[in-house]
Amino acid sequence: MRPIVLHGHERPITKIRYNKDGDLLFSASKDNIPNVWYSINGERLGTFDGHSGAIWSIDCNWDSTKVVTGGADNSLRLWDLQTGKEIANIVTNSPVRTVTFSYSGKLVFYTTDSVMKFPSELIVFDTTIGEHLTGNDHVARFPSGAQKPTAALWGELDRSLITGHVNGQITKWDLRKPHDKLNVVEEHKKQINDMQYNVDQTMFITASMDNTAKLFDANSLELLKVYKTERPVNSAAISPIRDHVVLGGGQEAMQVTTTSAREGKFEARFFHLVFEEEFARVKGHFGPINSVAFHPDGKSYSSGGEDGLVRIQTFDPPYYEFKFEY
Repeated sequence: MRPIVLHGHERPITKIRYNKDGDLLFSASKDNIPNVWYSINGERLGTFDGHSGAIWSIDCNWDSTKVVTGGADNSLRLWDLQTGKEIANIVTNSPVRTVTFSYSGKLVFYTTDSVMKFPSELIVFDTTIGEHLTGNDHVARFPSGAQKPTAALWGELDRSLITGHVNGQITKWDLRKPHDKLNVVEEHKKQINDMQYNVDQTMFITASMDNTAKLFDANSLELLKVYKTERPVNSAAISPIRDHVVLGGGQEAMQVTTTSAREGKFEARFFHLVFEEEFARVKGHFGPINSVAFHPDGKSYSSGGEDGLVRIQTFDPPYYEFKFEY
């Protein structure tokens, strides 16, 4: 696999995400400028200028007309993708940790960190209502409790929400009854860093600081599979065409300078979805991998690392011929 390496950020990557069609790749980092790239050749299409702190999350709606970003500057911003201009700036009391469009693209769900006297918040707003775009109103607000959310997904038919928390809990919320939790599971022992769906959104995979990634049923939150590593897992994704998952991680960033790349386990690691066994590793990053994503066509995947680089890896023909022996 010959990678395309994207040089557009000055600080570590925090999140990468494809649009639905897969022709665009979005990247956010600890610098204050989210980028958008053509995924086919790695050419940078543009940037979204306006944030003044680290960007923790980024997402694009289904028809690739709007982009939402959330960051450490206590703001959530909505952008016009075609022009790069800011549509709305919602000021929050604390850093915005996660942002995600609903499947319809009309609603946005975001979570904030708990800072001093301000608790974590889970808020849903409508992008078509002017009052919501000023932060003065919303569709729903959820009491997060003491454990802040660190990852989030929309549930089926945009009627529910799924959050992963700093203590390893996974919670499912009813959008129509914000104070009622539909389900809570405690399968992880430490912070959940990432959650991503499979292609038909019937399952999702989690990445955790407890050195595991786990596969869950999206409806019941039943634990289905466990993928074990020797280092914290920062991100995990499911292939849309093969029974494969890719995990990205490595040791904590503060320890990177004292460890070689070989010992730090900075490779992207591939596991079989069903049999839970590792079958391949891909090297390249000079630090922990913070975010991974499969292209919607399944023919490539991307990774963003602590080294500030985004790498697009296209699979060679033998990848499609590989069959797991059992």
